[in-house]
Amino acid sequence: MNEKIYTLAIESSCDETAAAVLENGRQIRSNIVHSQIDIHKAFGGVVPEIASRNHLVKISEVVDSALSEAGIGYPEIDHIAVTYGPGLVGALLVGLSEAKALAYALDIPLVPVNHIEGHIAANYIAFPELEPPFICLVVSGGHTHLVEVLNYTTFNVIGRTRDDAAGEAFDKVARTIGLGYPGGPAIDRVAKDGNPKAIDFPRAMLEQDNLDFSFSGLKSAVLNYLNSLKMRGEAPVTEDVAASFQAAVVDVLKAKAEAALAQTGYKKLVLAGGVAANSALREALSSIEGIECFFPPLSLCTDNAAMIGCAGYYHYLAGTRGHLAVNAVPNLKIGEMRF
Repeated sequence: MNEKIYTLAIESSCDETAAAVLENGRQIRSNIVHSQIDIHKAFGGVVPEIASRNHLVKISEVVDSALSEAGIGYPEIDHIAVTYGPGLVGALLVGLSEAKALAYALDIPLVPVNHIEGHIAANYIAFPELEPPFICLVVSGGHTHLVEVLNYTTFNVIGRTRDDAAGEAFDKVARTIGLGYPGGPAIDRVAKDGNPKAIDFPRAMLEQDNLDFSFSGLKSAVLNYLNSLKMRGEAPVTEDVAASFQAAVVDVLKAKAEAALAQTGYKKLVLAGGVAANSALREALSSIEGIECFFPPLSLCTDNAAMIGCAGYYHYLAGTRGHLAVNAVPNLKIGEMRF
């Protein structure tokens, strides 16, 4: 094995076609992302079939660009890390097929990676000093989890959403109040001009003696509020709706994260996932006393292949290997290995 270990990583779980080259797991040599946001904006959200077709068009080009920017040739790659779940099944299959073909042709190991574990690993790239164990709050379009990260490849989910993920609620509320897609950044931006106390939206499950989340009731409360205004012939103050909704989500996320830290005794809190870019959430978590907070840079919050490469690197060191018949697992859970 070379002194330097080079990872070629591929990510295609949703609407970003991405490839990256990493050196020894934490040093990014390249990180290429082709986003389909502009394509899906017209539909108000990701259309799976369109996403898959666009991945097919771009995947080889993105991989070639990653290798070129890194200045690394195929013979120098030690293994290939690829997302195999969770995500959209058609989208996942595109990246997975590319990775399997390359692993076979180059006769190097294939390391299947859980997309959510990749989001957690983004923090290892951003913070060279960060090591497990710690508590991670994962907040994305499809997931809201509190995870006890025991080591680089072992995870214990101690809290999860029972219905909508926080990011999903952001997208649905944004669409309802006319902010378009993607909803998270739009609400964050508009909320800065609103009053977070203007509307008393519910904080679900705060009194529950567990670390789980629920956001469907909050989403319904926003819809009911808007409908009541419409019936009275009144127009909503979009900034206040956005700020009040965002405050309700952030209050719950902060409270549950504090409870997880208190129950486990950890002093390190890591944030991960697309909603980790939210400025109000970062500010709220930063106010928790007596702990270290780690927030990934905005470029590593959204889907990218560098985070997949980092997670894959640690699985590679741990001996994780995938066979060439590994399939996409759209409902893959954190900590699962289904290959």
